[in-house]
Amino acid sequence: MWRRSPSFILDERRSSNSPPMADTTRGPFQNPDSISAYYQTRAAHHGVITSDWLAQAQAAVGRVTGEDQPLSSDNQLGTEKSFNVIEEFNNWRKQPDLAEAVAAIRALAAVIRASEASTMMELEIELKKASDTLKSWDKTSISLTAGCDLFIRYVTRTSALEYEDFNSAKSRLLERAEKFGEISCKARRIIAMLSQDFIFDGCTILVHGLSRVVLEILKTAAQNNKLFRVLCTEGRPDGTGVLLSSELSKLDIPVKLLLDSAVAYSMDEVDMVFVGADGVVESGGIINMMGTYQIALVAHSMNKPVYVAAESYKFARLYPLDQKDMAPALRPIEFGVKIPTKVEVERSARDYTPPQYLTLLFTDLGVLSPSVVSDELIQLYL
Repeated sequence: MWRRSPSFILDERRSSNSPPMADTTRGPFQNPDSISAYYQTRAAHHGVITSDWLAQAQAAVGRVTGEDQPLSSDNQLGTEKSFNVIEEFNNWRKQPDLAEAVAAIRALAAVIRASEASTMMELEIELKKASDTLKSWDKTSISLTAGCDLFIRYVTRTSALEYEDFNSAKSRLLERAEKFGEISCKARRIIAMLSQDFIFDGCTILVHGLSRVVLEILKTAAQNNKLFRVLCTEGRPDGTGVLLSSELSKLDIPVKLLLDSAVAYSMDEVDMVFVGADGVVESGGIINMMGTYQIALVAHSMNKPVYVAAESYKFARLYPLDQKDMAPALRPIEFGVKIPTKVEVERSARDYTPPQYLTLLFTDLGVLSPSVVSDELIQLYL
């Protein structure tokens, strides 16, 4: 299982003296399937991402947070329907370019807005229960858990709340919640701008799977009139690399689709590797789509830089020691032929890439070396 950090263990001990929370791990909203909920919906989300949609989303960045609303008419004040954090979360997830963690952040902000608590203690307990409910919806999603934890830390870590009347304190809490959501939405654009100095004319970039932040980086480079080409792995079994190559072709970026097994064969042509991340762990390593580790190994052996693009809400207090030291995230795999029942199929959706095989991490906190990640995590969670 995951090795948790000492700070997490200390927090767990402290929370044991707090009032007991309702058990949400077996609630009615827990996803019952053995397949990771994130990977169940990932292909559907990626299938509707278009360059036009990304352009509209980019144009929307910087608008007043209050103008953003989930794609539902149920989130209107005055409706008789009781508030449900899972329904609010799913409404936000309908926006195809909105990351799962950001959808959770928006849903938790809505919890504060809809709360009928009369004291700060009641409000914080309600917020904690909502966070636990979201995290139990898909326990395999690292970014969802990290996003919820960071949200709770960010909105409640101010001593000023202790000296204000409840209405003022609630307004302050809501203000911080909306600010955190706005920062999270802008993260992708910030990362894209920070990475531009590392992409030079005539370079060849290898990418793996469909990372929305990597797509934003490449799109920004094309808009800056940089001349480069991209090699996309196919990204089996869900074909995310095929989707990415389609999007890049719409942007008139030269792109070549590779078999996942052709990475070493093509590495001579590559100047740099860009990958996203499902989660960034305390060691400075990353957890990402299956195949990332072997790409990093090949690139490292051939002295090719491996760059990771990840938003800060994916920084998690986890410390995996090896590939099997991860909570399983399973996904369905189709081979196109019948597999005998006696044959075991590896269905794990992700792997762990240790920090020694990574060159730099591009985040909304800045450009970091893997060794600096622990320091940033301490600052985020304190």
